[in-house]
Amino acid sequence: MLLRCLKAELQKCRRSPVWLAFVLLPIFPAILGTGNYLGNIEVLDDAWYSLWSQHTLFSSMFFLPALLGVFCAWQWRLEHTDHNWNSFLTAPVPVEDLYLAKLVWASVLSLLSQVWIGTLFVISGKIVGISAPVPPELPGWLLCGALGGISVCAVQLFFSMVIRAFAPPVAFGLAGGIVGLLFTAQGFGYAFPYSLLCIGMRANNPQMELDLLPFALSVLAYLVLFALLSLRYLKKRDIAAE
Repeated sequence: MLLRCLKAELQKCRRSPVWLAFVLLPIFPAILGTGNYLGNIEVLDDAWYSLWSQHTLFSSMFFLPALLGVFCAWQWRLEHTDHNWNSFLTAPVPVEDLYLAKLVWASVLSLLSQVWIGTLFVISGKIVGISAPVPPELPGWLLCGALGGISVCAVQLFFSMVIRAFAPPVAFGLAGGIVGLLFTAQGFGYAFPYSLLCIGMRANNPQMELDLLPFALSVLAYLVLFALLSLRYLKKRDIAAE
């Protein structure tokens, strides 16, 4: 059943305009970060590490939370239009599989976004003339960033499901990214889901040592919490007759 739900979700997303956002949004922080690096190159003298700090400063706070918010809102958009909730809730499929399919594809997008961000980072470094080898920590930054993004996806899927409009959950994601940076700056990053994205990517601090156990436990806690909240909402929701 889960495989069928995954295929159905893929069919819905395959031709959606959300892929344009996936391609374009990470390009903006790459351009901004590279420009900021070149404008302060006399201070930012640690080559790849300085460039990464500038790229992630913009992507983790603004663009990635917005991108994940757009995708999660789009996943529920079809259910929120016409009478599609009726079809969704009366399908001969467990709601756990219906929800899990959306979470899996949102998680895949989180991983693909990190791969694209890493690709743009390497391209930017080559363009500005950094000749040193690419940091060996890069795969770890990207993987942990993807894991932090999955916790954001769980939160965004819940609010996108509960809120019928498309724009408010996206704005919520953008605000969450900004607040997450504030939590991280105050030393409470592991306690807030959007901060996990910043921490995982080592945003603006690539030399930071990640405390892996609290990070993984926090990601898991938010993932389980909002998955359970979402499933509870789905099981208690009445079939709409609007």
